[in-house]
Amino acid sequence: MNKRAAYAVGGNAVLLGVLLMLLGDFMFALNDAMGKWLVASFSVGQVLLIRSVGAFFVLGPMLARQPLSALYKVEQRPLHVLRMVLCTADTALFYAAVTYLPLADVMTFYMAGPIYVAALSHFLLGERIGWRRWLAVLIGFAGVVIALRPSSEMLSLPSIFGLVGSLSFALTLVLNRRLRSATDTTLVTWQTLAALVAGGFLTIGAWSPFNTGELLALLLLGVVACAAHLLITRSLKLAPASVLAPLQYTLLVWAIVLGWAFFGDFPDTQMLVGAGIIVLAGLFIFHRGNLKQDVEPIVPIDSSHG
Repeated sequence: MNKRAAYAVGGNAVLLGVLLMLLGDFMFALNDAMGKWLVASFSVGQVLLIRSVGAFFVLGPMLARQPLSALYKVEQRPLHVLRMVLCTADTALFYAAVTYLPLADVMTFYMAGPIYVAALSHFLLGERIGWRRWLAVLIGFAGVVIALRPSSEMLSLPSIFGLVGSLSFALTLVLNRRLRSATDTTLVTWQTLAALVAGGFLTIGAWSPFNTGELLALLLLGVVACAAHLLITRSLKLAPASVLAPLQYTLLVWAIVLGWAFFGDFPDTQMLVGAGIIVLAGLFIFHRGNLKQDVEPIVPIDSSHG
């Protein structure tokens, strides 16, 4: 194969990776919108439980292709347990937040995840963060404060759900770096099992009857999330993470569109300003990390709320 042909093949692979990332992000946003619709009728625990069952329709064939030992013969088990707890908290708090807040508002908190990761990686992973990225982190935090609305609303329970959930999400991303030896299937399986068990406990005394259509919708929630996860995982094998990472912010665009289309919600000016600051700070952190090549851009492929 000559250089021109090799370049064309490589370019096509990157383009396909970008398209798969965009499709995966859309499916995550669609999944989040479905979750918001379902928690209006069912408890967070019930959604977690049945959603997790649905996820195994996708995980089943993946598990069949790897030895069972891959699930329980893992290194750093305490970190795996901690990741399971954080993933479950992330998912549950996301659904609890969207019960009361517009989808775009909650997604704004979660879009700050890479900013939290940049700060946490310095302390937890020993990664060097230059002064420019520290400045971007501080500006990103300012965007979060603006989005939270510095007033009595800042301490509202739904806002706290969104903020703590996004911090759990960020810590999960940090742990993903520490657990790179585990297969993607192993990580997703354990986080799904943890959500299933937590959902079972949370449904005690909070179970609502459902019809066939509602059951299918709850199961579809898990199927869509796993399919989105597979699309994004595949995209990362086709295109560099530095190219794909900024595309995660399309999740916020879709959250605004779907929130307006299905729930009549549209973020106010203050929320849009905060979201804009968060996005710009996050993009700058990606850019500097790519230039320094000492920090891999964060792509939330294990977006457990999604």
